[in-house]
Formats: sequence, C-alpha cells, structure tokens
Amino acid sequence: MPPDTLPALTPLQETLWLTLCGRALDNRLPRPILGDEMADEIVREAGYDYKKFGLIPSAAINIAHRAKKLDEVAQRFFARHPDGVGLDLGAGLDSRVLRISPPPTADWYDIDFLEVMAARRQLLPARATPHGIAADLTDPAWLDTLPTDRPAVIVADGLIAFLSMEEMIALVDRLIGHFPSGEIAFNGYGSFHVWAQQHLPMAATQAVRDITKFPGLDDPRDAERWHPKLKLVREILCTREPEVALFPPVLRWWTRLGALSAALSRRGNVVLHYRF
Repeated sequence: MPPDTLPALTPLQETLWLTLCGRALDNRLPRPILGDEMADEIVREAGYDYKKFGLIPSAAINIAHRAKKLDEVAQRFFARHPDGVGLDLGAGLDSRVLRISPPPTADWYDIDFLEVMAARRQLLPARATPHGIAADLTDPAWLDTLPTDRPAVIVADGLIAFLSMEEMIALVDRLIGHFPSGEIAFNGYGSFHVWAQQHLPMAATQAVRDITKFPGLDDPRDAERWHPKLKLVREILCTREPEVALFPPVLRWWTRLGALSAALSRRGNVVLHYRF
C-alpha cells in the first residue's frame, strides 16, 4: 500500500516512520537486536522511502535496542500483574503487543492521533491493536475510557521529545491519578540530544528538529519531582546492556568504550523506568 493512499499526516505524525524504519532496518541486519519482522513487512508493503532519513546501521540499532528495553519492562510487569493494563503512548505503527504477548487476562491499549490510528487499521493486522484510542495525548478526556481499578504499565517510545516539560508533567500527573499503581518507561532525552538535533547535519535529526519541544532531562531523578508517587526504578544505559554483544564489531567496540562512563552513556541510548 503506497504511502499516498494512507491518511495525510502532520510533520509530527510523520515521525512514526522514523522509528518504524529503524526497527525494519534492524531486522535486515545479520544479527538483529529486536527482530521486528512486522515493521520490516510494513515498510516493504508501503514502499516507504526510508533512505530520506539517512538511517545508518548504528541509528537503526539504537532505535531497535530502546524498543527492546521497553518491551522488557512491559513483559516483566505482566509477569507480576497478569490482569494488568498496558498502554503504548504515541504508538505510531508499532506492533509492540505482538512482541510482548501479554496474558489473555491483560488489556493492551495503543493511543495516538486519529490519522495515525486510521493508518494502523490499514497497515497492521487487527490483532496488533486489541484496543485502539484515537486521541491527542494532551487532551485529558481519552483516559476516561480506561479501567481505574487495575495496575498499569505505560510505555512511550520517542514521545517525550514532542511534549513540552509542562505537557509531560501534566500527562504523568493524569496517568498516576487514574491508575491505583503502575510503571512508566520512556526513552531518555537529555540536553545533549537537544543540542545534537540543532547542530548535527543528519537527515534523521533534521526530520524532527523543528517539532521537538522537550528541553531535556539529564538527571533521571529530576523526574521524581513531577509527582510525589513517581520513583525511579532504573536508568537503563543501553551501552551496558547485553545486546551490545550483537552489535557490528566497530560499533560494539565504540559502545563498550562509552559504557565506561555514565556521562557518555547518557549521551546515547537510555530508557528511564519509574514506578508509582
């Protein structure tokens, strides 16, 4: 299905292709990190021109690696809470629920803009969206359709960059107020990432340069100030995760060198995991 037959997307919504293509390109590597075959299938079927992002293998690997870490947070949560609720905020065209396979007693919700949810219906099988909610995440009303009496795991891949600090804090406040308990995990986005998007001449950074709003979060414990119940579980520095052994030799050497320093690791791929 060519992209021009899909719903028209805003520049913000169009960024879903960046992460999707990253996961697809990772799947084509000899030793993929995530192995997201559905992402690869969608990109091929849609005939999307992923080359315009200038995604080099290391960028695709980073996208896939952080997705894997978010998957693991959700999988461990459902192992402890088989009747829990899962949310993917700004789900894009991600088929995360198929990768994590939550138990049948759990409920999974994908939330994104109306146009994105329409694209999901065209490109993904129905089983990839057990419950879809078409909404702007900054609108408080979308939470009214979700249960309030069960713990929740909430993941967001790439979302934080496109919210202001005030919008992110308000979203976290609403989520914590809605559920009795739960966990929240999202990719780290520090001041270095803000600087890199403004100064590095890479197509992937240029694609999001003008629509990012978040000022950066350098200390993961600073987010604990967003809500009294929010507590850091783990700062996942991907340079120190076991999947690095699967990286191509030069990238593996460079990543392990960076892993010696937490400060350098925070300039790379980071996933922040909190509980409430």
